[in-house]
Amino acid sequence: GQPCTEIAREPFERAPKLIVDPPLPEGLAQGVFWAQYRVENLRIVNVFGPGARQASPRIGHLHVIVDDLPWWWADASDNNTVDIAGLPPGQHKVKIELVDANHNVFPGQVVTLTFTVPEYDRAKVYGHAH
Repeated sequence: GQPCTEIAREPFERAPKLIVDPPLPEGLAQGVFWAQYRVENLRIVNVFGPGARQASPRIGHLHVIVDDLPWWWADASDNNTVDIAGLPPGQHKVKIELVDANHNVFPGQVVTLTFTVPEYDRAKVYGHAH
């Protein structure tokens, strides 16, 4: 019969996977969470709603939740970086969920990063034009 690997090569048969790198320390030193991510078996696109579920290859986007706040935002950009500026010094938690076009989380595809923002001179970061 056919080898099993034939099925495995079908991209839409494989579960989408989210990989997030730790935030860059030079960003944290300025109160900025700046982490790169990549997604396998899924295209990140700014498309929402039921019709999008039938799309092939599978499409979706990220939900980003900071410090367990009751609100989140969607990131459907394709720059593969999550950027969060203006974090006060101290410990923070960023939860990144990989979701489909209807905002349902793909099973197990949630990455939570806990990190500490050092004390920094906010006047230096925000006081000057870049």
